[in-house]
Amino acid sequence: MKDSKADRAYGNDLSRRTLEFAIRLIALVDALPKSRAADVIGRQLLRSGTSIGANYREAQRAESRDDFIHKTAISSKEAAETEYWLELIAQTKQLASNDAEKLLIECRELIAILLSIGKKAKANK
Repeated sequence: MKDSKADRAYGNDLSRRTLEFAIRLIALVDALPKSRAADVIGRQLLRSGTSIGANYREAQRAESRDDFIHKTAISSKEAAETEYWLELIAQTKQLASNDAEKLLIECRELIAILLSIGKKAKANK
C-alpha cells in the first residue's frame, strides 16, 4: 500500500513515540505496589499500552487502505483502554509520583493523533 500524507506526517515519529510510551509504561508498572489490585491493573495496562505501537506498526505495513484504517482503529481502541487503566491508577493513588498523570497526558495525545490519522484515511478512501 502506498503511504498516505497522514502516514508520512506521523509515520516514523509516531512509531518512535509509541515505543517510548510503552517503555515508560513498563517502568510505571514495575513501580506499582505489590498487591492483588496493582497486579491486575498492571497486567491490563501492559497489554493495552504496549499494543498501541504494535498495532500502529502493523498499520504501517497494511495490505490495503481498509486494512490500514482497521489497524489504526485497533491502535486507537487500545489507547483508549490504556487511558482507562492510567486514570484508575491516578485516581486510586497507586503511585506516590505523578508518573501516571504524565503518561495519561501522552496517552490522550496519542489517541487524538490516531483518531486524526483514521479520519483522514477514511476521507481519502
